[in-house]
Amino acid sequence: MTESCWDYPRPPRLEPSRRRVRVLDPAGQLLADVPAGAAWRVLETSHPPTYYVPGDAVAAGRLRPGRGSSWCEWKGQAAYVDLVDADGEPLVPSVAWTYPAPTPGFEALAGALAFYPSRVRCLLDDEQVAAQEGDFYGGWISSEVSGPFKGGPGTLGW
Repeated sequence: MTESCWDYPRPPRLEPSRRRVRVLDPAGQLLADVPAGAAWRVLETSHPPTYYVPGDAVAAGRLRPGRGSSWCEWKGQAAYVDLVDADGEPLVPSVAWTYPAPTPGFEALAGALAFYPSRVRCLLDDEQVAAQEGDFYGGWISSEVSGPFKGGPGTLGW
């Protein structure tokens, strides 16, 4: 069944993922493997879903605090994390973001991580997802969602 991102709500809705979520680093090493129901997805009008994995599901020692932050009108202050290799050397800057203290309604996301599918390999079950266009939002485009999606050139005012 295909969902249209235009049927998603605004303000966004948080719900458990119905699919297994996996994240692999650029070398194919597993960073996270979360069974269906244990990760979350955020659904917001005009965006493909954004998937969040619990922080404790990520391979130990592979992330460190990154630079910068951003503000979401719905979820609050986001912090970025960098991916490092097994020796702690930088590998991918701003590979994911997290909400250390999310706003009411999104408390389940505290410490969870949303990975950019443009920077690492992200899978729902065995399907590799495509990245939302642009380099800000980080939505996961799979066969179960249709657009058009916000993020590309000319979509800022949507």
